[in-house]
Amino acid sequence: MLWRSSLMKNNFIISAAHCSPVFLDADKTTSKVIEIIEKAKNQKSKLIVFPESFIPGFPIWNAIDKPINNHDFFKKFVQHSIRIDGPQIKKISEAAKKFSIIVSIGFSESVPQSVGCLFNSNIIINELGEIINHHRKIVPTFFEKLTWSNGDSHGLKVVNTSIGKLGALICGENTNPLARYSMIAEGEQIHISTYPPIWPTHTPNANDKYDLAAAIKIRAGAHSFEGKVFNIVAASILDLNTKKILANEIEGAEYILANSPKGISMIVGPDGMPIIETNSEKDEILSQEIDLDKCIIAKQFHDLSGYYNRFDIFEFKVNRFRTSPIEIKNK
Repeated sequence: MLWRSSLMKNNFIISAAHCSPVFLDADKTTSKVIEIIEKAKNQKSKLIVFPESFIPGFPIWNAIDKPINNHDFFKKFVQHSIRIDGPQIKKISEAAKKFSIIVSIGFSESVPQSVGCLFNSNIIINELGEIINHHRKIVPTFFEKLTWSNGDSHGLKVVNTSIGKLGALICGENTNPLARYSMIAEGEQIHISTYPPIWPTHTPNANDKYDLAAAIKIRAGAHSFEGKVFNIVAASILDLNTKKILANEIEGAEYILANSPKGISMIVGPDGMPIIETNSEKDEILSQEIDLDKCIIAKQFHDLSGYYNRFDIFEFKVNRFRTSPIEIKNK
C-alpha cells in the first residue's frame, strides 16, 4: 500500500466572505474587500469568494417599494456601480497578487456604451492579479430586472487555476440545470455560488414567502451531488447601516427587512452534504480545508461529464459570445 502515501495531496483552505458591503459606496466597499482578502490570507486560504453584487450592495429597494418611488436609489446605484477596467477592480486585483490568493467577487457593472445600463457581474481573479473570467448573469431574476440587463454567455465557463477547475454562477442561475451542466461538462471541481442577504418575494405575513436559505441549501446540495464538486456559497448580510438607509427612504422597510428570509453561506462536499455553514448576522469569513481527491470516488458512482452519460443520445451546445449594442464594419 506504499503507493497510496505517494499520491499528491490536494488539500487546501477555501473561504466565503459572509459579510456586508458598505451599502451604496463603491470605494469604501472596495477598501473593505481588500481588508477581507488579507484576513482570508492570514487564515491560509487559497480562495476567497464574495457575495452577489457585493459592490456596491444589492438593490433590495426593488422588492420592498414601488418602482415609481425608486428613481433616486437607481441613480445612486448607477453612480456606485463599477467598470471592469475601473480603479476598484484594479485595487482588488493588486490585493489578490499581493496576498497571492484567488478572488471571486460579485459587483454591479456599468459600461461605457450607456449611462443607465448595468449588469449583475462576477469575476475571478487569480493569485497573479489577472482576471481569468468575467461573467454577467444571464437573466436577472424577478425584481432584479428593474436594475440589471440580461447578460450573455461569454463568461459561462470553467477556468483552470492553481487549485483546480473553478466555475461560478450567480444566485438564481444555480436553478438553471443547463447552466449548471455546462459547468459540470467542462470538468468543474469547485463551484462558486453567490447570493444576496435577503430576497423578499412576499409580505412577511404571507404563508408562501420564498425561503432563501432553504433554496440555497437545495441548489448547492444538488449541484455538488450531481457534479461531484465542492460548492462554496457566499451570501451577504444586512448591517445596521443598510437597514437605516432603506428605512429612511421607504415606509415599512424596517419591518420587511427584519422579517424576510435571510441567506446562508456554506461549503458543500461532493456528496451534496454541507461541511460548514453560517447564517450569522455579523461579518464572518467562513473557511474550510477541502480535499479534491474526495471527488474521485464520488465520480465512480455518477460521472456526468464522463462514463455516466450517453453523449450519443444527448447533445448539449453552448453559444458563447459577448453582447454589444453596435458592430462597426469598416470597408
